[in-house]
Amino acid sequence: MFPVFQYPPLRLITQNSLSSMCLKLTFSRPVAFAQIWKSWFSSHSLLGKKNIILMGPPGAGKTTTGRIVGQKLDCPVIDIDDDVLETTWNMSVSQKLQDVGYEEFLEEEGKALLKFSASGSVISLSGSNPMHAAGMQHIKKNGIIVYLDVPTSVIMSRLKSKQMDRIVGLSPGVSLKDVLQFRKQFYKRWFDIRVLCGGDVAAEVVAEKVLDAVKRYQDSELETFISTRSSRSGRSTEEDSNKFYFSDVVIQGLALDGGLFVPERGLPKFTAEEWQGLIEATYVERAQVILERCIHPADIPASRLAEIVETAYGENFSCSKVAPVRHLAGNQFLLELFHGPTASFKDFALQLMPHLFAYCIPRSCNYLILVATSGDTGSAVLDGFSRLHDTDKQRIALMNFFPEDGVSPIQKSQMIACQKENAWSMGVKSDFDFCQTAIKQIFTNSDFTGFLTVEYGTALAAANSINWARLLPQIVYHASAYLDLVHQGIISFGSPVDICIPTGNFGNILAAFYAKMMGIPIRKCICASNENNVLTEFIRTGVYDLRGRKLISSFSPAVDILKSSNLERYLHLIANEDGQLVTQLFNQLENQGHFQLQKDLLGKLQQDLVAGWCSDEDCLAAIHSVYSTTGYILDTHTAVAKVVADRLQDRTCPIIISSTAHYSKFAPAILRALRIAEINQNPLSQLHLLSSYSALPPIHWGLLETLKKTGNGDHQVCAADMSVLMSHIETLIQNHFM
Repeated sequence: MFPVFQYPPLRLITQNSLSSMCLKLTFSRPVAFAQIWKSWFSSHSLLGKKNIILMGPPGAGKTTTGRIVGQKLDCPVIDIDDDVLETTWNMSVSQKLQDVGYEEFLEEEGKALLKFSASGSVISLSGSNPMHAAGMQHIKKNGIIVYLDVPTSVIMSRLKSKQMDRIVGLSPGVSLKDVLQFRKQFYKRWFDIRVLCGGDVAAEVVAEKVLDAVKRYQDSELETFISTRSSRSGRSTEEDSNKFYFSDVVIQGLALDGGLFVPERGLPKFTAEEWQGLIEATYVERAQVILERCIHPADIPASRLAEIVETAYGENFSCSKVAPVRHLAGNQFLLELFHGPTASFKDFALQLMPHLFAYCIPRSCNYLILVATSGDTGSAVLDGFSRLHDTDKQRIALMNFFPEDGVSPIQKSQMIACQKENAWSMGVKSDFDFCQTAIKQIFTNSDFTGFLTVEYGTALAAANSINWARLLPQIVYHASAYLDLVHQGIISFGSPVDICIPTGNFGNILAAFYAKMMGIPIRKCICASNENNVLTEFIRTGVYDLRGRKLISSFSPAVDILKSSNLERYLHLIANEDGQLVTQLFNQLENQGHFQLQKDLLGKLQQDLVAGWCSDEDCLAAIHSVYSTTGYILDTHTAVAKVVADRLQDRTCPIIISSTAHYSKFAPAILRALRIAEINQNPLSQLHLLSSYSALPPIHWGLLETLKKTGNGDHQVCAADMSVLMSHIETLIQNHFM
């Protein structure tokens, strides 16, 4: 276990046991025995036999950072350029590059890396090392690779000031920017940990971030989840020993006590410099960085997570920006969240979540996903899970429940057309609240879930926004929208914005609040309701009252919700994680139909949230007004948010309105708002009529294609009865898995 040094080339290997009390040393410069002894013991607790391997583009500060990290750990520091390549070749790296050329240089560099080994050291790679696959596979075996991710513009500025002339790949006709962009694919392939490094961050700060990141990488115990209905003070020894990690909560969905999972230590906080380092990044790059910090690599390694993110937000989205921000009028901006395959914001979570789920589940069990939808979730979850690999579809099936008469005709057509061999829809003769409550009750029915496991080897899981993996991806687009406004020069980083979101189940607005907690300067989150305005009343008064209320069908059906599930997560947060209080409130809601917040909690809530609501009449009027003045068509949910934003904003900062769905999903209401007298009842005909307006944005490509398909025929409809729903679930399991 003692480090053994040989030179040249510099090489570190280990003895097999502590019983050997001698060190064989050959150095280019004298090193005292006592110094080596101290170095080994001080760094051993963090490194052990592993190396910390710093990787990044030229100019990222790998050498300087490596020296500081080595000093802090009191362990050997190795610079591949200086200590390995130049020693092996007996010439400078720049001279070697000049002598042999680009391709031969990479091969020679890779050969030198293959002959190198080390233990318990800090190693700074060359900028081009990651381009040699065999060499990187060799060095990765005994190290944790830390990617120093520096914005391209910062690297270019640094290299220009240093007048560096040994950039591998730089040649006439190939710009430095092209070289740096090309190399990113290799850095992303190999890293275990990413450390964001802004332009003005001191090397000492970067070194501390490296050490913190390595500690996090080695200790997954820090990132556990708790139920919103558990309390720190009231937790038993058994509960403490039964820890839940990200992969567990993705699979389980709902906590056994009926609560929702939340991170026990909260969400990670980004510094202003880290956020600013993402201003130039693409949506996919921003998503990768944010999700890496929220998902421990022990659950999903960074390289695999990157593949999942690229798959989710690649060709499936019609806009290259994925979630573009468009100026509407005055200080109002639209965050367009409808460019996914099913034309709603639900695609952002449900193109990603199925792949996270498939990675996390054990191979020895089949899973049936249960979903309740008020409209857009249905087609999004059906589409998302149908895109899994065939091997995953054999062990993962999905049942989507929706209110038979509570969605738009196009939404229903979508859900029927999106049915696949592992995904089905069922209409329920009730409203969304019944569907959502029924699923919660099924999950907490241990007799039924136990029977399915024993009899059929099948477990149940949830893909509604009660599942943490549904909520987490939504944080990304709220952060990205703010960064886009900075990138467009509308605001400077640190300037506040307001966010206005059409809200039913409270997931989308909660994701915006989480983005604020992570460091995005959001001032107010504005909750926009339709005539089912229970949330508006609650935010204004602190009283959540369902007594005597009946769900009202509106032109914005996705927010036709009275019981907002994700509100529980928010209340748990502002109540300082008092699970007993949360349990009391939601038990009272379930049993008595109402609850009231304490005055201090209401004060906290009103610091974060403001709320308003909009009638159907005002919603249609807003659609007509915006189209008349701008040529842009809002969908009905976005129009609700627009009306509320107009009423509540104070115009002292920009306001980002979440455009949560494409208007073509609600064609009858849109045509009515545009004053069309006669409306054909055929959904496809309605879309063709809308397309004749040549409005912005154009008709959604995916929606047209979906409606042209016949799908898998019709769908089943069942009564609002728990025993009937459970019978259908059992039948589906028998047909798909047995």
